[in-house]
Amino acid sequence: MSPVLADVLQVSALLVALALVHRPFGDYMAAVYCSRKHLRVERWIYRSVGANPDAEMRWPAYLRAVLVFSAVGVLFLYLLQRVQDKLPLSLGFKAITPDQAFNTAASFVSNTNWQSYSGESAMGHVTQTMGLAVQNFVSAAVGIAVAVALVRGFARSRTGELGNFWADLVRGIVRILVPVSVIAAIVLVALGAVQNFGDIHHITTLTGDKQGISPGAMASQEAIKDLGTNGGGYANANSSHPFENPNGFSNLLEIFLLLVIPFSLPRTFGKMVGSVKQGYAILAAMAMIWFAGVVAVTILEFQHPGTASQAAGGAMEGKEQRFGEGASSLFSVSTTMTSTGSVNSFHDSFSGLSGGVLLLGMMLGEIAPGGVGSGLYGMLIMAVIAVFIAGLMVGRTPEYLGKKIGTREIKLAACYILISPAVALIGTALAMALGKGQSSMTNVGAHGFSEVLYAYTSGANNNGSAFAGFAANTPYHNTALGLCMLLGRFLPMVFVLALAGSLTEQKPVPVTAGTLRTEKPLFTGLLVGAILIITGLTFFPALALGPLAEGLTS
Repeated sequence: MSPVLADVLQVSALLVALALVHRPFGDYMAAVYCSRKHLRVERWIYRSVGANPDAEMRWPAYLRAVLVFSAVGVLFLYLLQRVQDKLPLSLGFKAITPDQAFNTAASFVSNTNWQSYSGESAMGHVTQTMGLAVQNFVSAAVGIAVAVALVRGFARSRTGELGNFWADLVRGIVRILVPVSVIAAIVLVALGAVQNFGDIHHITTLTGDKQGISPGAMASQEAIKDLGTNGGGYANANSSHPFENPNGFSNLLEIFLLLVIPFSLPRTFGKMVGSVKQGYAILAAMAMIWFAGVVAVTILEFQHPGTASQAAGGAMEGKEQRFGEGASSLFSVSTTMTSTGSVNSFHDSFSGLSGGVLLLGMMLGEIAPGGVGSGLYGMLIMAVIAVFIAGLMVGRTPEYLGKKIGTREIKLAACYILISPAVALIGTALAMALGKGQSSMTNVGAHGFSEVLYAYTSGANNNGSAFAGFAANTPYHNTALGLCMLLGRFLPMVFVLALAGSLTEQKPVPVTAGTLRTEKPLFTGLLVGAILIITGLTFFPALALGPLAEGLTS
């Protein structure tokens, strides 16, 4: 079978699998967040934290709960790393330095999972499982909870109440993330992934050198790192490591896990607002951008210039032979467009233009389909912007799902879309101006600049992947990127929840002949166009200095 045919069949199998689970999984998640019943284990959790799951919250209270819970998570994970050397199963590793501990705590709590350390040579089993893996669950659940709160803003009227954060958080973990992760981990173990708490194995290589091979609870962490669009790998090589991703079947499963919740949440949205067609319109916009990215990167990598690349059938530098060019391209686009950061190849080795596509996927706000929860609420914010643009064209007050988009709503939406670009570009500019970025570049010229731009774009958009040539483990970058991650995660949530609160206080607007039909293909096209234009205007100068300059001159 030719490589091209194999790649086409792989993408086709992935699309079929996502289509098969879209309706039942989306309906199930809608039922989870609309249910009034509490499971016994959930009641025990509520009692242990002193929460009343039936008490409705207005948006300020919901936001305070998100921020307090996340702040406690940062503090706990920071302290756990600082005392790692005194914990059991530490594997003899030292305590993490203060700047790196802050960076890692901010990274995992913000669902970024950027790693400036080598996991198998820095983190013990307790830190990996009690610290990092736990945050993989709770940070993902926080993202879904905020998205559900925004959906309730569109679905409810004249109340101001968005639900209960603690109930949304616990249900997301207990009823969605844990069950699916357990099943996925079992399948990964069956496919050859490692799952144990053993000691480091010291072996003698063929050259006579000594090498340590670290085991660990990799399959279980791999499952939630992909399902929760987290991305932090047990090993430094992440999903290109055979212990985490043994073969082509496990690779396809991991890509499926990356996409399954983000691509199913539009169905949940449609069910909760009472119109599944609205969910299909959002899903179509997500799918169009994602598929265009997959096609673009695959073609660019297969046609990479150079005699050696053409002889190998594509640019294979930095890619695993057992996955090949197509599977690596599919994985790279899926991970950069889902706020995941998990990698099965090294993006620093991609061609200039295909690296630019990966950068653009993050710069869009990771909404195609985006991270768990964050992709949906990011796309809904863009839908509000698109409706506003359409209203300006016809001179009519914009409406979306029966809610007027007035001055307050559009200001909140505008503030949301400005945060990530501001954090990414200011972070990049400061790093370059202070010389910290230049000293960490392993390449010169346009590609070296792309490494810095990629790092701060990844942090600001809570992705976590990197151009692997960037030396990020310095006090400056650990601190600066940690701040970018926190600002890029929690500042947008302020405006999302404020918008949800404003919408839920409104009375519904009746549909008239002049109402924009937001479930139609015309609106989907308008939405995609608005996303590309707004992002292009914001990031085009930076892209021109980095990947575009590299790609056009190579």
